[in-house]
Amino acid sequence: MLRSPQKESLTRTLQDLQNAKESGLPERSHSVVSKFGCSAVISKSVMFSSKSMEGALLSGFPTDRLSHVFRLMKVQGLPEWANKSAVAIDDVIEGNVFVAVLLNYMVDIDWLKIACPKLWEVPNVLVIHGESGIRVDHLQKKKPDNWTLHRPPLPISYGTHHSKAMLLIYQNGLRVIVHTANLIHVDWNNKTQGLWTQDFPWKDEINLSNSSPFEMDLIDYLKTLKWPDLSVKLPKFGDVNINASFFKKFDFSSSKVRLIASVPGYHAGLNLKKWGHMKMRTVLQDCVFDKEFCKSPLTYQFSSLGSLDEKWMSEFGASLSSGILDDNSLLGTGTSCIIWPTVQDVRCSLEGYAAGNAIPSPQKNVEKEFLRKYWARWKAEHVGRCRAMPHIKSYTRHNGQKLAWFLLTSANLSKAAWGALQKNNSQLMIRSYELGILFLPSTVDSSSMFSCTESSFSEQSNSNSMKSATNMKTKLVTLCWNGQKTDSSSLAIPLPIPYQLPPEPYSPEARLSSSHSYLDLAENREDHSHTHGRQKKGDDQSQSHKSLYTETKRWKANATKGQYIGVHTL
Repeated sequence: MLRSPQKESLTRTLQDLQNAKESGLPERSHSVVSKFGCSAVISKSVMFSSKSMEGALLSGFPTDRLSHVFRLMKVQGLPEWANKSAVAIDDVIEGNVFVAVLLNYMVDIDWLKIACPKLWEVPNVLVIHGESGIRVDHLQKKKPDNWTLHRPPLPISYGTHHSKAMLLIYQNGLRVIVHTANLIHVDWNNKTQGLWTQDFPWKDEINLSNSSPFEMDLIDYLKTLKWPDLSVKLPKFGDVNINASFFKKFDFSSSKVRLIASVPGYHAGLNLKKWGHMKMRTVLQDCVFDKEFCKSPLTYQFSSLGSLDEKWMSEFGASLSSGILDDNSLLGTGTSCIIWPTVQDVRCSLEGYAAGNAIPSPQKNVEKEFLRKYWARWKAEHVGRCRAMPHIKSYTRHNGQKLAWFLLTSANLSKAAWGALQKNNSQLMIRSYELGILFLPSTVDSSSMFSCTESSFSEQSNSNSMKSATNMKTKLVTLCWNGQKTDSSSLAIPLPIPYQLPPEPYSPEARLSSSHSYLDLAENREDHSHTHGRQKKGDDQSQSHKSLYTETKRWKANATKGQYIGVHTL
């Protein structure tokens, strides 16, 4: 007899099968086995695209080539193939770490202790967070003695420290991780998220004064955080102070990406192009792209929508459309679209209406008339994540399944995150801290990579195929790209973009998700749930309806006051 959680998990799996079948994806035989250990094995045909993540890994893309670029995070309750090559927090925080610097918005120490026991073995931990009020008091009470908490300065109202990254110092180097998840259970288990990581060695004596664009951008960003002195003892150096300048000791010359950061302030003069969308504009302006990307479309995907206007959307689009072609002509402005879940997507997600907590955009922001032309569907069959609502934030320029560039970031689509030009375009005002990494064909290559540890996760590129491809021209593609993986002059680098490209526009009847729309539909669900519960008191489904009812009431009460439960999952 299946217990309620088993029944729910199995039901979800079968629903996934039906959804895949209805979407017209090709069949492939696969056994569905309960993860709760029930003895029954149900034979069903699991449907997934041959260009799914599994398909990509098994049909020509070397695993190491995929892994050293960009990973999706694991999601509970998905088929095994959908978590192929995906990572959990204890996959990246591993080995003998001497110092850990964790940058995030929200931090749940109770969850971290369970999810990543390795952190409790690290002698020195610095947590740079965006918490406030009683949650800071809670963190102070819960943190171990060797943990230091710091909330960066926020000089402009309504700003947050929203960046999500980790800096792990090992005996032989530094691991840099940039990702999209808060340090809380739901973000690392139930949502579509992304993560990038690369290890860097210490500089040798003759290269101590050498620098690189990645190093300069990282140090500049860390300096703005202004954390207190952190004195530690390292085997190689003895007593040292871990400050922003300390990270100049690492050799970032092999970096495969560019950092795109935002910091709060009014930026002018030399700082105008240092942060936010103006930094993106500056980096792209120096890039030469293939002709196929001339005026190609742009896709924006995120989980919270700010209060926008047409002027700012044009300003933002101009930055992301920067770049030149081989003949030095401009790449040109492309049409833009916004990937955003519908109410139906949220209702049918792994979390149900609760998933809307992490998509906390007011109705007045979502339903602006000028935005109608931008909306496109969240469709993620190829990576098995249609029902794992996106908390990942990403921006890309593409032509079919080929990518001019791809940005993984903490930044939602808002002026607070990206900045807005002021004073006749001579000043950029930003409210929040954000951090992202930009993939470009010119920076993503297949050369062998240094590793701080000896785990299978970290050993990423020692194969002969990767070594022989070091000097090849690279091109970025999605997992659904069906061209030749390698030829004599170029190498395809697949990125597990978790949504369909090109995106599917909204149908006329589709209803945009917003904080208000969840409340409306959840209230209708309440009435049904209560009636259902009275008719069948002992039914498991009734109990789950009651849980939804209770959670919805709590959410409604807070939302009415202007407080969105889960707003920390921005």
